[in-house]
Amino acid sequence: MKIGVIQASSQVGKNKLLYDLVSKYSCDSEVINFGCFESEDEKYSYIEISLLAGLLLASGAVDFIVTGCSSGQGMMLACNNIPKVLCGYIPTAMDAYLFVQINNGNAVSVPLGEEYTWKGEANLEETIKKLFSESFGQGYPKGEAQRKLKDTKLLKDLRKISQIDAEEFYGSLDKELVSKIFTKKDVITYVFENGTDERLKDWIKANR
Repeated sequence: MKIGVIQASSQVGKNKLLYDLVSKYSCDSEVINFGCFESEDEKYSYIEISLLAGLLLASGAVDFIVTGCSSGQGMMLACNNIPKVLCGYIPTAMDAYLFVQINNGNAVSVPLGEEYTWKGEANLEETIKKLFSESFGQGYPKGEAQRKLKDTKLLKDLRKISQIDAEEFYGSLDKELVSKIFTKKDVITYVFENGTDERLKDWIKANR
C-alpha cells in the first residue's frame, strides 16, 4: 500500500511527527511525505490540501492519505467533497480503528492543533498505531462483520452514484484555485510519475 502524508500549512510543525508515526506503524507500506513543509514559500489551506489529496487518490498515485488540520474536522469535511475520497475523522485510537475496520475509507484526518501538550502527542501516536494495527475492512464487531461489510459496500455504492468524475470536478473549479494547487509541485510531479488515471493526468497537462 502507498500512503501519502499531507497536512495544512497551519500545522507544518507537526509534519515530521505525523510522517514518522505513519512510517513507524504502517508496517511494509511505502509512505510518501508531501508536507506541507516549513521550507515552502506557498501556504496551503485545508481546502487546497483536500484538493491535492483528491488528486493523489483519484489518479491512483497513492492508495491512502493521512492528513489533518488544526481541528481535523475541516479537513475531513473538505475531503469528503472530493470525488473518490472517503475520509474519516479520527481524534482517538478507537475512532481510527472503527473507521478503517467498518467504513474502510481511503483517507483519515487527525486534529493537530488541539490540546498539544505531551498528552496530545501521546494520543496521536496511539491513534496512528491503532489505525494500522490490523488489515483494513474486516468489519467490527467480529460477530456482525458480514452485516457491517454489506453496509460499507452500500455506502460506497451510494457515494459513487452521487459523485461526478474527477476530471469534471476539477475542471469546474475556479481557475485561481486550480492554479494554486498546481504550485504544489511535489504532488503534481508524483501524480504524473505514479498515477494510473490517464484522463486525469491529461486534464492536468492541459490546464497547468
